[in-house]
Amino acid sequence: MSRAMLAVVPYSFAAVKTAPEQPHRSQDSIKTQKKASGSSTAGFGAKKREPLWQCVKNCGACCKLDKGPAFPSPEEIFDDPSDIQLYKSLVGMDGWCIHFEKSTRTCSIYADRPYFCRVEPDVFETLYGIDKKKFNKEACSSCIDTIKAVYGSQSEELDKFKNAIRS
Repeated sequence: MSRAMLAVVPYSFAAVKTAPEQPHRSQDSIKTQKKASGSSTAGFGAKKREPLWQCVKNCGACCKLDKGPAFPSPEEIFDDPSDIQLYKSLVGMDGWCIHFEKSTRTCSIYADRPYFCRVEPDVFETLYGIDKKKFNKEACSSCIDTIKAVYGSQSEELDKFKNAIRS
């Protein structure tokens, strides 16, 4: 046995020998106990709050309509050919929606925007088959992915969104 291995082995054995004896509990019994007590991983018995989706002013990541091959195409999203045609008609030469004002990061038709531009439970259920109970989680996840793709994973927009959904 080499000198390096001799130095490591006794340390490992010492750690095992001095570890206090704990009764074995299965993962199932731990989960059951947590559910019964109402505790969570939020610490000191506090319940972990689920993120609540909300739009962040002056973001506009969702207005980048041509996001590339990592995102589904209009043909993959829509069943109705008129929705595909409308979506494609909104894509400008630079991939951004023609109604997105880049200087102010606002939508010029926000109140009258198409249904597929709305992040709402009914829209997510219609387009993606996402149950209303899972809307917040899926909407938050979708926005995070979109913001990362458009602005980057270290962007101010992503930080603002994450703070907004947790507040």
